[in-house]
Amino acid sequence: MSSADEPIGHRKEQHVDIVMNRDVQARNVTTGFEDIRFAHVALPELSLSDIDLSAVFLGRPLTAPLLVSSMTGGTGRTAAINDAISRACGRLGIAFAVGSQRVALEAGGVDGFSRDLRKNAPDVPILANFGAAQLQVWDGVEMARRAVDMIAADGLIIHLNPLQEAVQEGGDTNWSGLLAQIERVARAMPFPIIVKEVGAGISGLIARQLVDAGVAAIDVAGAGGTSWAAVEAERASTSRQHQIAMAFRDWGLPTADAVRQVRASCPDTTLIASGGIRDGIDCAKSIHLGADMSGLAAGLLGPALDGGDSLTERISIIIAQLRIACFCTGSRTPTELRSARLVDRNLG
Repeated sequence: MSSADEPIGHRKEQHVDIVMNRDVQARNVTTGFEDIRFAHVALPELSLSDIDLSAVFLGRPLTAPLLVSSMTGGTGRTAAINDAISRACGRLGIAFAVGSQRVALEAGGVDGFSRDLRKNAPDVPILANFGAAQLQVWDGVEMARRAVDMIAADGLIIHLNPLQEAVQEGGDTNWSGLLAQIERVARAMPFPIIVKEVGAGISGLIARQLVDAGVAAIDVAGAGGTSWAAVEAERASTSRQHQIAMAFRDWGLPTADAVRQVRASCPDTTLIASGGIRDGIDCAKSIHLGADMSGLAAGLLGPALDGGDSLTERISIIIAQLRIACFCTGSRTPTELRSARLVDRNLG
């Protein structure tokens, strides 16, 4: 059976195994965060306990400006992953987005997506999710309503993955007219629409078009972390397809550059930085560049598979790192990180 003929659920299972067990990180492109270095404030004149990381997203309070980003949907492990994520985020008071609900929506089944997620996390923002390419064959307005209702979400992510689809055998490669389809959904829905990439970045130009179309928030999901071209190369059933996909391993706009561009083009839009975010220091750097929140995904997949306690511990470490980054830059809040001083590399 070729990759094009495989059931979507099997493909998603492969994605999880490949991300967990193989080297599919970008190699020759980085997030750009390594070029940012905060100037250490040796006399911060505040207490670590004074740091206030709280934020508001989609009208709900957060204990920290963090989002557990979309990971997977349609696998046999989806229910366990979503349960772990919802419990951890509910305990810690941060937002989360589910993986693609395509399989559940098309099959009319739950497939790991139910209102149990809301029961596990009654007070935090939850985002539903499906791919933009499905708007070519679906009634987008109806499916958007169903996706949000399925999990009692606060909003919907429509993800963009043209590169992944182009290098995937049997991928969805008709992307004509999708901006108009996204606008139709955004204008019709009573809840916010968030658009994200999956690891190749969203430029300032594209973000401006999306915001003008009614999109409420942008998640840049830039290059420098997991390369979905490399993931698809690992799945390829032929040498030819492997070579096509692997050439694009380092394709995309680095996350730091994407954040800068989108903030410049969309100064008033909620902006989420994801794509290769490793720790709380990367979160701090992304906020300094203009992001309102940071999203983490691949680095949390292992803890999510281990269960809610493991994931809670990992996220709590990231929150502690962000708090210390604020402390050691003299920033009482994440907002104050925007004006934190950086090391001047031209000196010394």
